[in-house]
Amino acid sequence: MNDGPRPADATASVAVRVAATRDVAFDVFTREIDAWWRRGPKFRHARGASAAIRIEPGLDGRVLETWNDGGEAREFKLGRITVWQPPERLAFTWRNATFAPVERTEVEVTFAATNSGTLVTVRHYGWTALRQDHPARHGMADAEFARSVGMWWSDQLTALRENVAVR
Repeated sequence: MNDGPRPADATASVAVRVAATRDVAFDVFTREIDAWWRRGPKFRHARGASAAIRIEPGLDGRVLETWNDGGEAREFKLGRITVWQPPERLAFTWRNATFAPVERTEVEVTFAATNSGTLVTVRHYGWTALRQDHPARHGMADAEFARSVGMWWSDQLTALRENVAVR
């Protein structure tokens, strides 16, 4: 079970309001992730239109990016589901392509009902487990890197909000 960040951990925390119920917001986040997850090298490991992001529902499901490379099917496991509580909460481990097999961070997503829809909050933490010179940090110290990760998630959640708005 995912218990949240340790007190000394650098945490990126970002929230967005979406004009949908918690059920719909959770469903769009998990089942329709490829429709809103931004494309391009900043957001996906694979290049090209054939790349897809998907979440396998349920505890221990995988978070995957799949693509076709010269006729060969490829996949990169971004993480595994550690908490699956629709429509309230989702948590998963997260791996960057530069991570060693034992390295990972944690992502927690909560869905809180509001008068106008749902507040979707992402907290991404566990970065202090990675050495300071780790390639994923791009030479940044904890606070600066947490801000950078927060801006990355802000881009993603803006895309989520826009996708929900056109439903």
